[in-house]
Formats: sequence, C-alpha cells, structure tokens
Amino acid sequence: MGKKDGLITKGRYELKFRGVTCLNCGHPLDISDKYCPNCSQANSTKKLTLKDFFDEFFSSLINYDSKLLKTLSALLLRPGTITKDYIEGKRITYTNPFRFLLSLAFLYFLMFTYNNRFANLDEAAKKFNGTITSDSPFSFNLESMGIDIDSAKMKSQSEKALKQLDSLKVNNPGVKIGLQEFDSIKAKDPDLATQLEQLDSIGLFAKFNEKKHHKDSLIATNPAEYFKTLQEKSGFGNFSSKVEFFARVIQRDTIFNFEQAMTRYQVNKTWNNRMAFNSANSILRVIQEPGSWINATISKLPFIIFFFLPVFTLFISLVYIRNKYNYTDHLIFSFHNQSLFFILLILSLTLDAIFNISSAGIFLLIFGFYLYKAMRNFYGQGRFKTIVKYLFLNTIFLMLAFFTILATFTGSVFTYN
Repeated sequence: MGKKDGLITKGRYELKFRGVTCLNCGHPLDISDKYCPNCSQANSTKKLTLKDFFDEFFSSLINYDSKLLKTLSALLLRPGTITKDYIEGKRITYTNPFRFLLSLAFLYFLMFTYNNRFANLDEAAKKFNGTITSDSPFSFNLESMGIDIDSAKMKSQSEKALKQLDSLKVNNPGVKIGLQEFDSIKAKDPDLATQLEQLDSIGLFAKFNEKKHHKDSLIATNPAEYFKTLQEKSGFGNFSSKVEFFARVIQRDTIFNFEQAMTRYQVNKTWNNRMAFNSANSILRVIQEPGSWINATISKLPFIIFFFLPVFTLFISLVYIRNKYNYTDHLIFSFHNQSLFFILLILSLTLDAIFNISSAGIFLLIFGFYLYKAMRNFYGQGRFKTIVKYLFLNTIFLMLAFFTILATFTGSVFTYN
C-alpha cells in the first residue's frame, strides 16, 4: 500500500500509527480508517505529544472558523438557500442552526446590556424614592396630591348640609320645585353636571382617605392581627392586599426573608403567603432599581426566544400546509432567519457605538427585504402568494412578540430578586 491513494498523512495519522481496533469503543477498524466510524475518535496509536496536542487544537479551531464563515456567507448572500441545503443533507459545511442562533442571541443581549444604557434610571429612582414619605408605594392619599382635607370634619359638614336641605324641601315646596328645575338644567348642560359630580366626588375621596387611614393605623398598631384578617379571605383582591401589607412591613421593619415575616407577624407557611411576600419584595426592588431590572429581564430574552420560535413555526406550517416540508424543516428555516436578524442587530449596535448614530431602522428594513427573498427561495412560490403570506406571518410574529415580551416583563416584576 505504502503511499498509494494518499492515505499517508503527517503526524499521528501516518499509516504506521493506524490500529485495527478503536482505542475508545473497541470497534474493529481498517488500516485505511482515519477515524472510527462508530465513535469518530481518531485512529492513532501514537502517544500524544505536546506538538500533536497544539496541532489538533488549531486544526479544529480552523475547521470551526471555516464552518462559521461558510454559514455567515450563505446566510447573508443566499437567503433561504442555506436552509434548503441543510435539510437536504448538506450539513457538514454549516454550523448547527440551533447552536448558532443561541450563540448569536447571547452575544447580542450581552452587547445590549453591556452598554448599561438604563443605569440612569437607577439614579433617577434613588432621587425620586428619596422624596417619598408615604409608607406604601401602592397607595395614595389626598395630602400627597396637595389637598388638605379633614375627613371627619368634611363628613360632619356634609351630613349637616344634607339634613338642612331635606328640611327645606319639606317645609318649603318652592325649594323642592327649584331643585327639580336645577336638575333639568344639569341634564341640558353636561359640562355643569360634570363639574358638580367632581365636587360631589370630594366626599367620596374623603371617605376613601378615612378608610385608608384606618387601615394604616391597624397595620401600624397590630400588623399580626391585621394580617390574620387577610388570611381568612381568598381571591386575587386579597392577594394584592397581602402584597401591599408585606411591602409596607418590608420597608418599615426591614424584613429580609419570608421566615422573619412568619415569626414576627404570625404568617402561615403557605404557598400563597410566600408568593405574596416574594412579589412584594420583587416589586420594591423594581421600584428601587428599574434600570437593573430592565437589564436583568432583557438578559433572559435569549431563553424566551427558544419558546417563542417553535410556537411561531406552527403558523408557518399552517400557511405552507400543502408544501413538502415538515415542521422541523420550517423550524430550521425560522432559526436561520432569526440568526440573520441577530447578525444585523449586532452590526447595528457596533456601528452605533463607533459612529454614535442610530442605524436600527435601516437594518430592520434590510431584514424585511431579506425575509421576503428567503421565503421566495425556500418555498418557491410566486410573488403574490409570497407577499400575502409574508404580511400575514409578520403580523402574527409581531403579535406573538408583543405578548411574549409583555408576559416576560410582567412576570419579571414579581420574580426579580
């Protein structure tokens, strides 16, 4: 055999170092096998030297870079074609779509949060929170709005005025007729009626303020007894009351964990109570550190994407239900397009950082055109059908993205620690 057929290679892969059995899995080998067909380990009996170690390291690094460059060039220059190649079996040339998208997502969100563009929100929150004197971030009172109202005094005056008015209506029929005419004027003049309703609402505000002060005094004097009344009820409204209670005592008494709240306020060890405490703690931290909260939430979005795309792919499957491709093929198509989207966003962030500009809009337009070409090339349908499906799928995508981001940020408010 000798040097015939080019089987001899340098280093550990020369024929004199080839074995007939894989050292890793024991699979029988032919001397022409450079790698084990069972486990892919190199067929070499030569003892590993430092030179061999570095040669293999740089060889695998160059091999990865070669795949990366081919994947990038195919994505950028041949929309949709890379997906067609991949599902037809030409996979050794390109990187794995799932791993490639995950790497790009992490890189983008790392770059996005590294700028720490929301740090000024933390500073603003510190200044704002320093001016708040109320015990609770979840309630308001008329005094904080600049309205000084003595609830008891106003209630007494209102009751006295109503009694006097009833007396006049009984003793003086003319007053009653005049009030009836006044009601008819209110019906004809909506603006006047609105102004009168606003005046009447002061009494309601007074009652609300009085009720709030009563609740505040209960929490201040006997918080354990107040929380006992909450534990006897159920429902979402009661849960929000528990959150408000925990928020007040966390701020006032410096409670660090749920176990301390259990000991100090005789709180039952239930899932509902623990969730209310954690929610209150998270909401307080969001109020104190809004910038850090936004960055922390954005850093979770790469994981959310991999729950979002499979759902979106269901709509692609329905739109192209008569096509030859299965769900996995559509999913790979989504991964490739989303990868290109992150590449463009990374380029946009880089240009914005270097030249101090805002280029996101331009790259979004580029991606819009790219996606149309990818759909045309991959699914092979005419312009009209592609445009209709393009508009429909993009509408679905935006709706799903909106609700996904909304749910992510809402959930993050209650779980930020």
